[in-house]
Amino acid sequence: MRIRRSRFTGVLMATSLAAFATPSAFAQTAAPAAAPPAATPPAASGTATTPAPAAPAAPPPGLWIDGIHLGAQIEGGFTINPQTPEDGVNYGRLFDDRANQAQLNQVLLTVNKPTDPNATGFDWGFKLQGMYGSDARYTHFLGVFDQAPGPGYENQFDVVEADVLLHLPFPTAGGMDAHVGLFPTPLGYEVIDPSANPFYSHSYIFNFGLPLKHAGILTTSHITPLLDFYLGVDTGVNTTFGCCNADDNGQVAGIIGVGLNMMGGNLTVLALSHIGPENASRTFASLINPDTGVPFGGKAANGYMRYYNDVVLTWKASDALTLTTEANWVRDDFDGFYSSGKPSAANAFGVAQYASYTLSDTVTFNARAEVYRDDNGFFVTAFPNNVGLMNNNFVGGELGLPGATSVGAGKATTYGEITIGLTFKPSLPAPITGLLIRPELRVDDALSGGHPFGSNMNASSQVTIASDFVLTF
Repeated sequence: MRIRRSRFTGVLMATSLAAFATPSAFAQTAAPAAAPPAATPPAASGTATTPAPAAPAAPPPGLWIDGIHLGAQIEGGFTINPQTPEDGVNYGRLFDDRANQAQLNQVLLTVNKPTDPNATGFDWGFKLQGMYGSDARYTHFLGVFDQAPGPGYENQFDVVEADVLLHLPFPTAGGMDAHVGLFPTPLGYEVIDPSANPFYSHSYIFNFGLPLKHAGILTTSHITPLLDFYLGVDTGVNTTFGCCNADDNGQVAGIIGVGLNMMGGNLTVLALSHIGPENASRTFASLINPDTGVPFGGKAANGYMRYYNDVVLTWKASDALTLTTEANWVRDDFDGFYSSGKPSAANAFGVAQYASYTLSDTVTFNARAEVYRDDNGFFVTAFPNNVGLMNNNFVGGELGLPGATSVGAGKATTYGEITIGLTFKPSLPAPITGLLIRPELRVDDALSGGHPFGSNMNASSQVTIASDFVLTF
């Protein structure tokens, strides 16, 4: 058992389900397009690298009122785990963590006014997106609907995004796009929106090497058609502002990186870092400093930086085949949590390779192979309970609440996983605008030895069979 304090951010990536898209999930908020029903590869989050101006994109299907788009999406799934773990949890998984139990993952409601992706002057828009479902246990902003009434409340409310979108005709010829408010992280390949991912299950990188959301400002300056520059300031990982359990510590953080758009958009790179302290002040107030024998004090949490570094490389090799590589490295400077031998900062890193091959207009084959190393047994974990004031839960771990521990391997472990699956996209009549059905087979293994899986951590591997559906209106 160990205390888990925050959420972590990831790296290099492959493509999605059928066609190529830019490497950024924020591209979906800036352009007049809702997340496509997986005929488009999953975007890494952030404002996309901008190619030469193109003809205006057709608006996405759905309900439009005076330029404002209204959308709804439902995801549900089921994961079969033959090991039937006693705590009911698939170890090393978050959004699909419940074994042998149906989950209502998301009911996602969106109201947005997108900005014009070809705007040359000032333009503005907004996006409001709320969620109800079991995924909300892991996507909360601290201080915003982050406490359920009781342990049985697996399905919870969450605000996924609430921000103003701006396009400014300066400081470069291509201008600058900005998100101001609450927004999903631009780091990583897989995203919160299930329709933009290739699988129901998520990678170790997404679960443990990336933040999910930020509160602040993120700018993307379009330097040239080849190069975008990202710069942002925020309150940290999954946090909001100031008081009332809205932040795990009192320090700011930020995002910096670049996006590259090459070969006419057939080859893209998104390389971003999020830097700032992420340990909880409550945790530091109770931790004993081995040098002095007294507690560190809450403000000490602000002095130890955490670095989330992520690179996503996407190559559209042919009309049918897209390959994405994601590389991830996350490090926390504080070494006081570890007592095995000499002190060591928390460190984890990994690589995931994706392949997506379009078999027909309605069927896509997807594959993912990943290796993820947790050097200290700190990042990869599981959370059997749902509520922030209970033991073994995600939000309480972020806040550093007493007893809010997670279940982890507790030692250095190298994890490997291979996932294969199909995406079926049948055509349905209005008002339905998309349906995805995604069966998958996944094999996880502790490549370095150990038994992190199964009941009471008695198995070195884990095999799951799962499927979900994503219905879009």
